[in-house]
Amino acid sequence: MKTFARVACALALVAGGAGSANASILINGTRVIYPAGQREVSISMENNGSQPVLLQSWVDTGNPKDSPETSKAPFILTPPMSRVDPAKGQTLRMMFTGADLPQDRETVYYLNVLEIPTRPKAKEGESQNYLQFAIRSRLKLFYRPKGLPGNAFEAADKVVWQVQKEGEGYVVECNNPTPYFVSFGALNFKGTEPEKTLEPKGGMCPAKGSEKFPIKGGPDAAGGKLVVQVINDYGGFDNHEVSFTR
Repeated sequence: MKTFARVACALALVAGGAGSANASILINGTRVIYPAGQREVSISMENNGSQPVLLQSWVDTGNPKDSPETSKAPFILTPPMSRVDPAKGQTLRMMFTGADLPQDRETVYYLNVLEIPTRPKAKEGESQNYLQFAIRSRLKLFYRPKGLPGNAFEAADKVVWQVQKEGEGYVVECNNPTPYFVSFGALNFKGTEPEKTLEPKGGMCPAKGSEKFPIKGGPDAAGGKLVVQVINDYGGFDNHEVSFTR
C-alpha cells in the first residue's frame, strides 16, 4: 500500500520581513493599512515558483496560534482559499465586518497567508514518502480610524524614549503619545552598529501606550541619541535620530 508522510512547518514573517527563501508566493507589501470607512482593501500576490500552490488566508487578533476557525478578528477575506498557478497572481479582498474599536487610535491585527505546495509526483520505483513544508507569512494589519491627528510618519519623532539599567544590561522604554503604532526593524545607540545592538525581530511601540525593548551596548558614548529604523506605511525603512533620557 502506498503511504506518504507529511510534516507542516509554519514560518511567521513580522515587522518588515521580506519573505522566506523557500516561499513561492510573493506578497506585494509587508503590512496592510485599512482606513476606516473604506469598503475594502486589496492585497496582491504572485506565485514565483515552478509549481502550483494552495493558499489559505485569515486575520487574527494577535495570537499566532489562532486558526481561521478560532479567530475573532472582524475581517472577511475573499477568497479564503485559492489555487495559484506558477507565474500567476492572486488578489485578496479584505472587508471590515464591524466592531467596537477605539476611534482615537489605531488597532493592530495580523494577516496570515498559508502557502501549501502540491504533493510531488514520485517516479516509478521511488518511495512515496516525502517531506512537505507549509509556509506561513504573517503581516501586520493596521485599522486606522478617520480624523486621527498628525500622521504615521511623524509619530516616530514624538515618541519619548528612556534608557533603563536592567540586570547587567539596558532596556529602552518607549512612551508613544500618538494614535499611530510605531514599528521599527532596528534600534541602537548612536555610533554603534544596528546588527549588534537589538533583538533581530525589531519591535513595535503601541499607539498611546508604552513598551520595553532590550538593547545591547551602553548609552555613555551615544551622546544621548538613539537611531530608530522606523518601518513606514509602505514597508520602507526611515532612520530617525531621537533623544533619550536615563
